[in-house]
Amino acid sequence: MGLEDAFNNVVNKGKEFIEENKEKIDGVLHSEQAEGISDTVLGGAADLAKKVAPGAAEQIDGVRENLDKQVGNE
Repeated sequence: MGLEDAFNNVVNKGKEFIEENKEKIDGVLHSEQAEGISDTVLGGAADLAKKVAPGAAEQIDGVRENLDKQVGNE
């Protein structure tokens, strides 16, 4: 088995795991704990991006808001 075959095997196992645990994963992603973690991570990433590209602050806030809607319960 070559490196490409090994990589494809890992990817396929990951896909199987996600498919088998879809409901559990969805529950975790939309939990109170995920909301707190995502707020912290997204806030930090947005602050860093604004320091690097201060002229794009409005776009950065828009991306942060869209991502925040996808994770957590708020």
